[in-house]
This record gives sequence, C-alpha cells and structure tokens, in this order.
Amino acid sequence: MTIERAPEGFAGWPPPILDPAGPFAGPVNILSWILFAMSAVVLVVVLAALAVALFGPKRWRVRLGGERLVWIGGLAFPVVVLSALLIYGLGLTSHLTDDPRPGEVRIRVTGEMWWWRVAYLDGGGREVLQDANEIHIPAGQPVVFELESADVIHSFWVPRLGGKKDMIPGRRNILRLQADAPGVFGGQCAEYCGGPHALMGLVVVAHPPAEFEAWKRRRLAPSLAAGLPSRGTEVFDASGCGACHTVRGTAANGLAGPDLSHVGDRRTLGGGILPTNQGTLAGWISDSQAIKPGNRMPAYPVLSGEDLRAVAAYLESLK
Repeated sequence: MTIERAPEGFAGWPPPILDPAGPFAGPVNILSWILFAMSAVVLVVVLAALAVALFGPKRWRVRLGGERLVWIGGLAFPVVVLSALLIYGLGLTSHLTDDPRPGEVRIRVTGEMWWWRVAYLDGGGREVLQDANEIHIPAGQPVVFELESADVIHSFWVPRLGGKKDMIPGRRNILRLQADAPGVFGGQCAEYCGGPHALMGLVVVAHPPAEFEAWKRRRLAPSLAAGLPSRGTEVFDASGCGACHTVRGTAANGLAGPDLSHVGDRRTLGGGILPTNQGTLAGWISDSQAIKPGNRMPAYPVLSGEDLRAVAAYLESLK
C-alpha cells in the first residue's frame, strides 16, 4: 500500500489544530472551538459596553460604571467561567497522559538543540531502535510518547494528532497520539529553545500496522551498504564522523549526533528543513551552518568536491 503524502508544514486550510486526524487531537479541537466561541462572546459584550459608555443614555452609563456591575462582570463572572473551563478542559484531556499500558507502542523522543532523538522501546521500556527527526507509528493504534529533554525546555507538538507537551530537563512526560489513517503529519518544537528553534521540525509517518512491523524489521537490521568499503566510507572514517554518529554494522558508534544507520531512508534532513538526497547531504556536510545557523554540527570546508560527493553517496545508500 502506498501512503499518500500529506503536507508536512502548517500552511493551508483548515489549520492543523482545527483538522484532527486522530482521537487524541479531537478533544484539543473541541476545546479550541469553545475558546473561540467564548472569545467571540466576550468581544461582543465588551463592544456593547463600549457603545453604551460612549453613546448610551446617561442612566445606562451610570449603571455601567456602578460598583455592583464591576464586581459581577469584572470578578465573579471571570472566576466562575474560567474555573468551569479549567475543570472541563482537564477532564477532556486527562486521558492523554495516562501511564503506558501493556501492548501499547512506546516511543521515547528526546529534544536536543535543535533536533529530535527518537528511540523505539520494547514492552519493558528498553531501547531497541534509534532514529532522528522522523517518527513512524502504526495507524489506528494509540502510541505512547515518553518525552524528555537533553538540554533546555522544548515542546513536542504534532497538531493534527494531539496537543503539545513540554519536554523538561530531568523529567519524563507522557503523551498519547494516534493517527486514524495512514499519512504523513508535520510537527514542530512549540517552545522557544534558542538559536534555530523555528527550524526544529519533525515528521510523523503513520503506516498500516502490518507495514509498520515490516518497516521496524528493516530498520532493526544494519543497512546493506553499511559494511561495504567505498571511497565514501573512507572519507566518513577519516573525517571522524563516527565520533558523533552511529552507523550500525560499522565501527562508528558516536552518541552526540543523530544515528545515521538508515539516514538515506529518511524523508527530511536537518530537522524537517530539506528533502534527503545526495545533493542536500553534501550541502549539509559542507556547511550546515549556512542551512541551519547555530546547529551543533561543524562545517567541513576542507573536504573536496569529490570527497563530499563520495560521502554523500555513501550516506544516501544507507537504507
């Protein structure tokens, strides 16, 4: 089955938050419409009061400025309405953060400056597979996300699948998401985290359950190209890339940067900025700072054009 590719950004109508694609995004959508409606009512009341204050009869203006109306409209009404809204909102969304249940798919996402480390967990919470900036889930099933931060406060947000959740250093937060049907959904860091925060995107790909299991089996195996000698592998090793990155099946076992074991199979590069292909890989390696200023990967201007093409071809082959 071919997955129809949906827009990966936030453009278009309806906005993602008003176009839920799963049951955990539905309550957020309902709450949003309630807030919009309440805002409209408040706006109408304020405009009516302003009209009375400016153009109404003197008797109305006196009553409008009276102490009783100030107590009712300025204190009692907001306290009652906002308290009711808080209780209703918490009840509507409380199930989104329940602890993992047996049999549920578990994915740990760690926010880092300025990318997403993605780890797929087994039933016991042990890591079995690592990826970056791209998350694969089975459609039609709830998925438990364990959200952490490695440095500063980030916020995980995939609007069409659910509400946002902060990622706080030293704390693990739980969020449930579900896609009702296969598709591709854009996500974004929703908490300013410095530097290229606006370029810290991610992609969630929902597969039919059987295809998700097949994808997972492929990813658990090292890439067929990982152990094949080539000019690209020589440049990769000689440049010290393995000190920061892991390529399973090789001696590269760095943990500071994203796992590159299947980087050629990812849809995007640099946290959702560019499509992954040989040209964008070469450009990123040569000078990632020109593409995503402030990211943690240094530029490699010392590599010749031939070396860049060779290492980019090697990385693209890792599928």
